[in-house]
Amino acid sequence: MNKRIAIIRIRGKQKMKSEVSDTLKMLRLYKQNGCVVVPSKATYLGMINKAKDYITWGEIDEETFKELITKRGRIAGNKLLTEEYMKENAKMGMDEFVKEFFAFKKELKDVPGFKCFFKLTPPSKGFGRKGIKKPFSMGGALGYRMNKINDLIKRMI
Repeated sequence: MNKRIAIIRIRGKQKMKSEVSDTLKMLRLYKQNGCVVVPSKATYLGMINKAKDYITWGEIDEETFKELITKRGRIAGNKLLTEEYMKENAKMGMDEFVKEFFAFKKELKDVPGFKCFFKLTPPSKGFGRKGIKKPFSMGGALGYRMNKINDLIKRMI
């Protein structure tokens, strides 16, 4: 069963290999605390594996995605994505779009003028006890965090 994966860039660009930097650019993770939502396909999983020392990822649920898109979704001109804009340009409401998106019938690029990445704030109460250089399994912030990514995203919105 296919799922949607949220990827958040944790670390900056100091001492980064050029191939990792290129991979992050392809994922549209240009800056620290940037977030993208992608399908769990082999191509994306390979890119995640290459950049695993700079990002954290996990399965996002519909409720968190709706909150992300309403509070942090931007359209051209850095304007907030509104319900009215969705009805005018995508011909459907926010709730309907989220359902179609998780059923893999719609993509973020189907909304005209929508920026397919989200700029988040640093999380309230920090990333974790061990900081941003250790994997999530050892108490840090990097790597795969299953559905706990939803808690992190909610703290970063």
